Amino acid sequence: MKVLKKAILPIGFKASGIASGIKKSGKLDLALFYSDLNAKAACQFTANKIQAAPIMVSKRHLKESSNFKAIIVNSGNANCFTGQMGLKDSEETTQFLAEALDINKQNCLVASTGIIGRRLPLLKIKEAMPYLISGLSRSGIGKAKLAIMTTDTFAKEITVSFNIGKSKVTICGVAKGAGMIAPNMATMLAFLLTDANITKRALNKALEVSMNHSFNCITVDGCMSTNDSVMVLSNGAAKNKLIDINRHFNLFSLALNTICLELAKSIIKDAEGASKFIQIKVDKAKSFKEARHVGLAIANSNLFKTAMYGENPNFGRIVAAIGASGIEVKEKDLKIKVSPLDKKNINIEVSINRGNSSAVVYTSDLTEEYIKINAAYN
Repeated sequence: MKVLKKAILPIGFKASGIASGIKKSGKLDLALFYSDLNAKAACQFTANKIQAAPIMVSKRHLKESSNFKAIIVNSGNANCFTGQMGLKDSEETTQFLAEALDINKQNCLVASTGIIGRRLPLLKIKEAMPYLISGLSRSGIGKAKLAIMTTDTFAKEITVSFNIGKSKVTICGVAKGAGMIAPNMATMLAFLLTDANITKRALNKALEVSMNHSFNCITVDGCMSTNDSVMVLSNGAAKNKLIDINRHFNLFSLALNTICLELAKSIIKDAEGASKFIQIKVDKAKSFKEARHVGLAIANSNLFKTAMYGENPNFGRIVAAIGASGIEVKEKDLKIKVSPLDKKNINIEVSINRGNSSAVVYTSDLTEEYIKINAAYN
């Protein structure tokens, strides 16, 4: 398996990114990912009970179609808490795109990120559509990865390739996210493109497995977004022997997990105002779910996070968070190990002596800069 920390599109994919005027700054704000061939799709969305219009539209299209050609993404506007007009705006966005590409709107997925409660500037998106499509190319991923960003300070990107027989299979992933990050998922978008020939069932399963160990194991501030989306398109252009649950699945799943975990870690490394990257491993739990629950209880403690920022070895913060998690942990069974706090990367190991399962979660410290960024974000 070959890993490159750069976005390189698989066979049959193109991308584009432009500035349509959604962002007042004039930065890139509209991205398009396109497959020349019909592609299967697997998606995971936020667990927030208030879900943005693009998520509802994408869910509808996933029910109506089994073939997909395009994902259109805007940044700078979440198109959330915008009622029926917001739904209409997301549907019309896919309609504009479909007409320009000469496909059905059900073959399009849509995502948005940015400020909640404002209508999309639909006319700007419509006027930008010809330029967005004319910019489609294999190198267009360079602009697309920037066009999905909001408060990010760098692009999150990775490509993994591996062989199945004589066929080379490639998976490319790009993501955005820096704040309002909480498990299931985060204020994040991720778009994964692969030329793998794989069944829909296997694609769904691989994404579910990867999510549990990556995007669902990160937190910055415990705040869950309304727009989180992870979308995978697989167009089969590699012409490899079919991947299903029983054949070549583990290899594909390993590659996809590598992509998702690297993107998830990149989001934490770019956390708003953060000065520390913190890895928390919880072991000797009854289950992976229990271990992750304890890890996230620590990671979401503001007292713990500020102690890490202050390089303050007050490990009572960790003990208190574990006890508050609701898991029946006995004091005599609890073991905690912490690496030096004066480093940028901090490792924390917690053993709770309840079983044989473990999990790793990732978080950041909480700083004054985080407050400044979010106090001014509108």
